[in-house]
Amino acid sequence: MTNPRTSPGVRAESDPAHRPRVVILGGGFGGLGAARALRRAPVDVTLLDRRNFHLFQPLMYQVATGSLSPGEIAAPLRSVLSAQKNVRVLLGEAVDVDPVAQAVILADGARFAYDTLIVATGSETSYYGNDDWKEWAPSIKTLEEATAVRHKILYAFEAAERASDPEEIKSWLTFIIVGAGPTGLELAGALAEIARETLRHDFRTIRPQEARIILIETAPRVLPPYPADLSAKAEKSLSKLGVDVRTNVKVVRIDATGVTVEEAGSAHEYIPARTVLWAGGIVASKFGKRLATQLHAETDRAGRIRVLPDLTVPGHPDIYIVGDLALGFRPDGRQLPGVAQVAIQEGNYAARAIRVRLKGAQSVPPFHYFDKGDMAVIGRASAVANIFGVHISGLPAWIIWLFIHLLYIVDFQSRVLVFVQWGFLYLTYNRGARLITGRSITDAD
Repeated sequence: MTNPRTSPGVRAESDPAHRPRVVILGGGFGGLGAARALRRAPVDVTLLDRRNFHLFQPLMYQVATGSLSPGEIAAPLRSVLSAQKNVRVLLGEAVDVDPVAQAVILADGARFAYDTLIVATGSETSYYGNDDWKEWAPSIKTLEEATAVRHKILYAFEAAERASDPEEIKSWLTFIIVGAGPTGLELAGALAEIARETLRHDFRTIRPQEARIILIETAPRVLPPYPADLSAKAEKSLSKLGVDVRTNVKVVRIDATGVTVEEAGSAHEYIPARTVLWAGGIVASKFGKRLATQLHAETDRAGRIRVLPDLTVPGHPDIYIVGDLALGFRPDGRQLPGVAQVAIQEGNYAARAIRVRLKGAQSVPPFHYFDKGDMAVIGRASAVANIFGVHISGLPAWIIWLFIHLLYIVDFQSRVLVFVQWGFLYLTYNRGARLITGRSITDAD
């Protein structure tokens, strides 16, 4: 008779060959980091992801702006982990978890039993309750979204070239980015370089360099979590590129033809713009919300699950939460930021904790985040960085940004390709991936 807890891909707990089973959900920075850190552990690891590749999220904006191609910032998970014999990679989307039976349920009904579960399912874009805006203001959380944004940006110039009405041309050449965090700044800076350098000689009717790029932020300054001096330098660099930075401004409506904003003490203003890009907040993934319900876990407004100092969920020492889904805190009470470095360190920590507990330890030291600093790139030879408390800007910060991003791309071939592409971009401003894919120009809006 078949054991009811056994299904394809799941070994029954009574199996004499059983080794501890670690199931990792998500092949991002946290999940992949945990899998690689378990390479010498006496465990069987199953890495489940709805995509078959690891995506280098910090460079998504470069796909969206034509600097890089999708394959240059993504690496097949099977290839990355092919030499690790205790890991198998499976394609599937987790939709539920049974914490009592210790099993993960996939969208196709398959069940995978675990002894330890590491959840690294990441986050989704938050429109703060205005989900209808997504149609008009896409984000760049996925490769599909990045290529769609690239289509949207490049098509705007094509449509402006064909238009005859001055107001219509102005609308097509107005680009609005909502959210002035690192992604918003990177998008704004890249758009300014595209308009003023890359495309300046490509059209006969319009002047791309006259494009209007507006960066909108609700907070009093750009890069709100950064030190004030770096924030001011970043805004100054954007202004030099011709970006119109508008802080203390709230978006109240987005539609097919523009954005309505509200500034404190002022009436609503409507800005005609056919290209609006969203670089706002994040919210927990759908699976993360379901997991919180099943575990009766405490969450914040964004759906992040509060974890203990060892990154487990209260009452569930067999479940670790890492990355964007985890709501963790530093010893001084400050919330851990949702950045790649945190996810990488949390994934590595979870793997170490598993190895320690396999040796019989009842407890492990709490997770400690080693803060290496923050950085954001604005444009060619322009960036700001806070490295171990030292504030750097301009060319030195940009060089550090290049080096660190190349270092953390998991695939060596991709590192070489990205380095070469960046070299050409620096010398010529040429963005080789300026392809309008998807719908044809005659079908586009």
